[in-house]
Amino acid sequence: MKAMILAAGKGERLRPLTLHTPKPLVRAGGVPLIEYHIRALARAGFTELVINHAWLGQQIEDHLGDGSRLGVSIAYSPEGEPLETGGGIFRALPLLGEEPFLVVNGDIWTDFDFGSLNRPLAGLAHLLLVDNPAHHPRGDFSLLDGLVSEAQEGQETLTYSGISVLHPALFAGCADAAFKLAPLLRSAMARGLVSGERFSGRWVDVGTHERLAEVERLLAGAA
Repeated sequence: MKAMILAAGKGERLRPLTLHTPKPLVRAGGVPLIEYHIRALARAGFTELVINHAWLGQQIEDHLGDGSRLGVSIAYSPEGEPLETGGGIFRALPLLGEEPFLVVNGDIWTDFDFGSLNRPLAGLAHLLLVDNPAHHPRGDFSLLDGLVSEAQEGQETLTYSGISVLHPALFAGCADAAFKLAPLLRSAMARGLVSGERFSGRWVDVGTHERLAEVERLLAGAA
């Protein structure tokens, strides 16, 4: 199974760190955020990676090269202007092939074992969900009997972790333009084609200086 790291975000809330450095190369514990993903993916057996980029994207290519020093092979999908999550994945589909692939947001940090997702996909998507963080208390979706659905009143909600396995057929009928992933997922959910699981390990959405500091604390505790 191939894997795609979404790395096209500009990181506005991490300024001034991201004024001259792309968000995936911002460091935590002295290591660029994206390298934690690449090393974890390599350990889990994902050696063919696709990385999209936009803001200062050439720096990402210059830093990672072909991926060989990290034990992987990297193909790049440059965007120029960001295409949102859905559009970015759609443009990269020729690099990802016709089989399901793993997707991970470049701006999260986690100790999740990606290898557990390298298995057959029953529907169009499988989402990894986490407990709602303090900055997103309402959550995104509900999880019942292994299927993900729109959050319903009275049901427990969970937050999408930014980690999923997607089938290329999820993007049928889409065009090469900027669009979000969520509407495609919600359409597939309505047809019972999105499975999911809950992850209770360490996970941080590294969107602010405060959450970057949280990752630093977690790394220091693990040292």
